[in-house]
Amino acid sequence: MGRPGEPGPGGGARGTPVPTYGWAEIRKHCLPTDKWLVMERKVYDISRWAERHPGGSRLISHHAGEDATEAFHAFHQDLGFVRKFLKPLLIGELAPGEPSQDRQQNEQLIEDFRALRRTIEDMKLFEADTKFFSLILGHILLMEGLAWLVIYLLGTGWGPTLLAAVVLAISQAQSWCLQHDLGHVSVFKKSRWNHVGQQFVMGQLKGFSAHWWNFRHFQHHAKPNVFYKDPDVTLAPVFLLGESSVEYGKKKRRYLPYNHQHQYFFLIGPPLLTLVNFEVENLAYMLVCMKWADLLWALSFYVRFFLCYVPFYGTLGTLLFFILVRVLESHWFVWITQMNHLPRDRGGKPDWVKVRVEKPAGGRREWAGRGGGGTSRPILNIWGLRF
Repeated sequence: MGRPGEPGPGGGARGTPVPTYGWAEIRKHCLPTDKWLVMERKVYDISRWAERHPGGSRLISHHAGEDATEAFHAFHQDLGFVRKFLKPLLIGELAPGEPSQDRQQNEQLIEDFRALRRTIEDMKLFEADTKFFSLILGHILLMEGLAWLVIYLLGTGWGPTLLAAVVLAISQAQSWCLQHDLGHVSVFKKSRWNHVGQQFVMGQLKGFSAHWWNFRHFQHHAKPNVFYKDPDVTLAPVFLLGESSVEYGKKKRRYLPYNHQHQYFFLIGPPLLTLVNFEVENLAYMLVCMKWADLLWALSFYVRFFLCYVPFYGTLGTLLFFILVRVLESHWFVWITQMNHLPRDRGGKPDWVKVRVEKPAGGRREWAGRGGGGTSRPILNIWGLRF
């Protein structure tokens, strides 16, 4: 395969026969050092280029051995620009008798969603109202100031403290939503402005890394609810999703009585997701991946928070106040996300546009998040999430 800027095996001189491949052959190339994928019926070898993928090697590697057309269209705004980088990776095409979609996927359903997307684009529904998002940011900042004024004017009693914590929790939850849209490059027309805005909201207003969130969230949208590939359903060892959870619980496999997790989820999941899970993952990601700018942004949040509230509560009191805010925020975050992220029973292999579960072919794995075909060797594994 040629280097970027040089013709690959499939990009030779005009008139040279283009190699063709069937799905049986393409599916074999889903290994860490051997990755093929299909887009628009063209076959690409991304084995060496995956590490240079701007969206991250794991994101593109999740599609190794598969058709990635829908994900390609969904993740890239300027397809003409991106296609320039595909030419050196081209090695052939799907054989004429092969379907565009592998594994008996519903082509009619996919075409319906393509038609829906074209309709939405024609109606200009993807064009964001910048004024609206400015008001969202303004009311977040207003609530941050209001919470401080409550303590300043009313004192540190239980009533004012709870009121201020609720106001801050609402502000923090709304910040999740705003940074989510900024991360999707959906607020400003220029990508750079969206990235800077997300860094500010995630770093200064929340104390998290924007790159960490995108690392997780892009994989989620590329492989929604797919075990081993979607970090949002990687909850081991605390929770297990899917049919194996009951079996593991009854056989006392691993660490917890997973057949009873529906009973203790409400005690552990909602209050501790952002306070423990996200905090640990976020810090580990910044340190391991050396995202020092994100670390400085996150530190600016904690410096501001403690400078604002230490004069009222002292260091220990401010820490407890912070924990209270995170617990309240976590409840909000869990209930508004999980109720629509896991909307139906999981099983089988529906299309990319459906909620689905995939099991690794030929392999037996027990943990979500231990990597599917074509993933790189992990640097660090924290609670099933690999960096």
